[in-house]
Amino acid sequence: MTTLIINIQELLQVRENGILKVSGLEMALLPSIKNAYLLIENDLIADFGPMSHCPKINADKSIDATGKVVLPTWCDSHTHLVYAGNRIQEFVDRINGLTYEEIAQRGGGILNSAEKLNATSEDEIFEQSELRLQEVMKLGTGAIEIKSGYGLTVEGELKMLRVIQRLKQKYPIAIKATFLGAHAFPAKFKENHSGYIDLIINEMLPAIAKEKLADFIDAFLETGYFSVEETEKIMEAGKKYELLPKIHVNQFTAIEGIKACVKHNALSVDHLEIATDDDIQALKNSDTMPVALPSCSYFISIPYTPARKMMNAGLPLALATDYNPGTTPSGNMNFVVATACIKMKMTPEEAINAATINGAYAMGVSETHGSITKGKNANIIITKPIHSYYQLPYEFGSNLIEQVFINGNILE
Repeated sequence: MTTLIINIQELLQVRENGILKVSGLEMALLPSIKNAYLLIENDLIADFGPMSHCPKINADKSIDATGKVVLPTWCDSHTHLVYAGNRIQEFVDRINGLTYEEIAQRGGGILNSAEKLNATSEDEIFEQSELRLQEVMKLGTGAIEIKSGYGLTVEGELKMLRVIQRLKQKYPIAIKATFLGAHAFPAKFKENHSGYIDLIINEMLPAIAKEKLADFIDAFLETGYFSVEETEKIMEAGKKYELLPKIHVNQFTAIEGIKACVKHNALSVDHLEIATDDDIQALKNSDTMPVALPSCSYFISIPYTPARKMMNAGLPLALATDYNPGTTPSGNMNFVVATACIKMKMTPEEAINAATINGAYAMGVSETHGSITKGKNANIIITKPIHSYYQLPYEFGSNLIEQVFINGNILE
């Protein structure tokens, strides 16, 4: 099956040589071809270039993209898409003045989601979650990471990870699973942190490894949640099962967690709303990708990740949604890109790089996703007719996507 897309107004994120990520000043450079073509063979990108070099072939399908922009699908490297129910009441509580910490102390937050999840069947959780997955795919997401972390029991965590596995099996989108048993301390372990960490290490991890349910391991490294020392224990335990760390850190406080994550070769450190000069220094010359979650900052009114400071220091940066029922009930990567431009003062080029190639790196799929490169998966977005790709963040409330291809096939 061959698909030839012709007369593309502008083809974005074209990379002749596959790269894994872009950093610092390179973030501002978004290679593109105007008046371009793109050839897809089966599920892969086969060729691309200016229309003057377009091959004369009888493709099975031909698409005229006059006036339209084509770019790789978004790579959303941080989500909690699998959950049960909602936390609408907490949304109203925040409007009425309660903080994230106050809601959590009242039994809300993560513990609220855990109670709902453990009372809901696996089939029902799957049905709720696949509706969310279908929606984000239509919004242009072509690779996604999904975490557990609302079980906080052996069976609850396994249930979540089995749902993620079922989504992997049913849908063509690339899905990576992250074990986040260390999301919060259950009520019965509130005064017995070591007991819960023993449960994670000695019961949850072996059961998850036996069924091969996870690719990564995560922890909420934050004041009032998991300390640096506790998180290091969890990262060390994950390594025994070949689970790379991807860690929540510096959302509310800076407690030298980033330094610890870099020491343990974390693939990514996510949130970073609070980032000190020492944190930025720790990330320099490391293989760890900083990940910003701007729609979380937007929704719960906390600071935004200091993107400009990080990029000026030569760091890479990825963008992701943090899709979850409590602090970011949206998986719309288009809104994330727009918010990064509007609130974090990232240029459209920087934001698109962060949401494509760097997002792919932050979930370990940049060899197959995140750029228009020969041999990569044919996961692409075709926009509606637009004046410029700047319109994508500019018209932040509009859906400017006309078609999404996943593995060479148009999403219906």
